[in-house]
Amino acid sequence: MVYSYYPGCTLKNKAQDLDRYARMSAEALGFSLREIEEWQCCGAVYPLASDEIATKLSAVRALNDAKEKGQDLVTLCSACHHVIKRVNDDMQNVEDIRTRANNYLKLEKPYEGETKVLHYLEVLRDRVGFDTIREKVTHPLTGRKIGAYYGCMLLRPSDIMAFDDPENPTIIEDFIRALGAEPVVYPYRNECCGGYVSLKDKSLAGTMVDRVMESAADHGAEEMITACPLCLYNLRTGGSAKKLPVTYLTELLAEALGLIPEKKAEGGAEDAEG
Repeated sequence: MVYSYYPGCTLKNKAQDLDRYARMSAEALGFSLREIEEWQCCGAVYPLASDEIATKLSAVRALNDAKEKGQDLVTLCSACHHVIKRVNDDMQNVEDIRTRANNYLKLEKPYEGETKVLHYLEVLRDRVGFDTIREKVTHPLTGRKIGAYYGCMLLRPSDIMAFDDPENPTIIEDFIRALGAEPVVYPYRNECCGGYVSLKDKSLAGTMVDRVMESAADHGAEEMITACPLCLYNLRTGGSAKKLPVTYLTELLAEALGLIPEKKAEGGAEDAEG
């Protein structure tokens, strides 16, 4: 199975491992990620102004590219996924935005939200299947107690993202089990870490990070995984609480599939920037 793939800016720069391990694991699991040609930054933040069209156009271009290829569009960065899926919803349901976006782009055929947008985790759960992944694991992560950190972008607004239960998600915990590790459920796993306010109010962001870290540690987590590059950086560098190691979920997947050597999760700022 071949999917159109939108990596986004961070995965091509500061989060190259998240991208590389995702591609490696995809091939091992029987599907391919074909990067969209000449994609542009999605903007990283969904524009809330009703008359804002220009900042949505790059997402529409990516969506239309996948449509023309007859492929679903897969994203991996939580922020990119959030923006692209919400813009796709606009193109399906908001006539004014749909009309003006198509007028700007002057496409051969108007784009009307036909593309299905999937997060990489949804491909693993719904297309590959966690049972199949469990069968392909060659290096199970036995004995490791891992807390899933969802953050806020994957789950909300729930009626549009339709990713999982926004209050009690299970997809990453099921993923952790498929790799042979023990998932640790803790209260702050789907609360914001403060990544988007870290430049404006570092103290507030640090407090939010501490709450997440302390919540995970208090419930028995020995390490954490996330799908969001911004969350990973913020969790590693923000706050003053004792740090649990934080890793991209695709790194653990590649490790369990035997594609990379076992590597202890890191918690330092220099690793988040690598």
